[in-house]
Amino acid sequence: MKIRYQDVFVPGGFPNHTYNPRIDLKLEDRLREVKDNLCKLATVTGQTKSGKTVLTRRVLPREECVWVDGGTVSAEEDFWQVVLEQLNLFNVTEDLSSTETRGTVSGKASGAANFVIAKGTGEVGGALSRTRSEGRTRSRNVSARVAALRGLKELALPLVIDDFHYLSRDLQGSIVRALKQPIFDGLPVAIIAIPHRRYDALKVEKEMTGRISPVDVPAWTEAELEFIPTTGFKLLDLNPPEGFSRRLAAESIGSPHLMQDFCRAICRLSNLDSRDHSKQARLGDIDLSKAYRDVADTIGRPIFEKLARGPRQRTDRIERQLKDGRQVDIYELVLYALAHIRPALVSLEYEDLRTAIREVSATQIPQLHEVSRVLKHMASIAASDQSSTPVIDFDEDEKQLHVTDPFFAFYLRWGNIGS
Repeated sequence: MKIRYQDVFVPGGFPNHTYNPRIDLKLEDRLREVKDNLCKLATVTGQTKSGKTVLTRRVLPREECVWVDGGTVSAEEDFWQVVLEQLNLFNVTEDLSSTETRGTVSGKASGAANFVIAKGTGEVGGALSRTRSEGRTRSRNVSARVAALRGLKELALPLVIDDFHYLSRDLQGSIVRALKQPIFDGLPVAIIAIPHRRYDALKVEKEMTGRISPVDVPAWTEAELEFIPTTGFKLLDLNPPEGFSRRLAAESIGSPHLMQDFCRAICRLSNLDSRDHSKQARLGDIDLSKAYRDVADTIGRPIFEKLARGPRQRTDRIERQLKDGRQVDIYELVLYALAHIRPALVSLEYEDLRTAIREVSATQIPQLHEVSRVLKHMASIAASDQSSTPVIDFDEDEKQLHVTDPFFAFYLRWGNIGS
C-alpha cells in the first residue's frame, strides 16, 4: 500500500517518517540522562516551533511519563490535580482499624433432655464461641501537592512540563521549589520553555543553581531542514528538482514545523490524492509563492487581525495614510512597518521600527510614546491569545520589540495583509 503524504508530513504532530535526530548536536543523549539518576532539573529551551516538544517526546514518550501542558494551568492547585489524574491517584487517604470481641458458651445437659446423642444423665462437653468484629474507617484529606509528590516518588515516573514559560513567574517558582527535593532524590523532571525573559530557571529558583541540566535546542540550519523534504519526497517517489529543498529551507525561519507545512501544502497543490497520475503536477511546476501564501494565511492571519484591531476601547483611531494610498490607524501602521522589515526571529530596536514606519507612511510618523503604547497593547493582546507562546513581546524599559514566533514572522513576509 502506497504511503500517504498526510502521514509523511505532519506539521504539529510527531514526524515518524521525517524525524531528524540532529545527531551531531547529541540532543537526545543529553536529555536521556535525566532518566539515569541525574538529580538535576532538565531544561529544554529553544525558540517556539523549533522541535523542543518533538525531541522530548522522542526521549520521554507521553505514555511513559506524566505530561503537563503549561498552557492549560492557571493555578498551582490545577497543576497538581493534573498530575494526580495522570497518576490515577486521589488526595484522600483512608486508615482502617478493627476490634474483635470473643465470647464462649458452655453447659450441662440432663438425661431427661431430648438429645439424640445419648440417653441418661450426661454432660455436654465443648464450648460455643462467638466472635464479633467492629471496623472503623478514618479518612484524611491531604493537599493535591502532597499527594502528587508522594505519587511521583513512589511510582518514579518522569515528569515533563511543556510550555513552562506560559505559567506566571510566581507559579513557576512555586512548582520548582516543590520539585527541588524530589529532583535531588533522583526524580526525572524536564521542563520545556522558550529562552526569553518570561522564563529563566535560575531567576525562578536561585537555589537550583548548579542543579540544572540545560538542553538548548538551536534554530535549525538549512542543511538540517533540507532533511525533511529530501526524506519525505523520496518516500512518496517524488523527485524534486535541483535546489528545490534548499529554497524551502531558506524560507523556513529555522523552523521544522514550517518546513512540514510547506511540504504538505506542496503535496496538496501537486494533487497527490488524485488516482489519475496524469493530473498530478511535477514538483518543479509548483508555484512556491502560492504554497507560501496558503501556509501564511492558514497559520498567521487570526493573530495578525487581532493585533490590527487593537484593544476593544481605543481613543487613538486617527486615520493615517500609507504611501500606497491606503488609510490605516496606528495599530495597522505598526504592523505594516513590521511587514516591511520582513523579520525573522529578531529583537528590534525602536529606531529600526521607526525607520520602517517612516518608509511605509505618507504622513508624519507617530511619536515615541504613541508607538510604545501601541506595542505595549499588542504584547498584552498576544499574551492573552490562546496560542502557547505570545507571537511578540515588548520590553518597555529597553524599548525593544521581540518577534518570538516564526509563524507570525512568516505571515508578515507572505500573508495577504492588505486584504
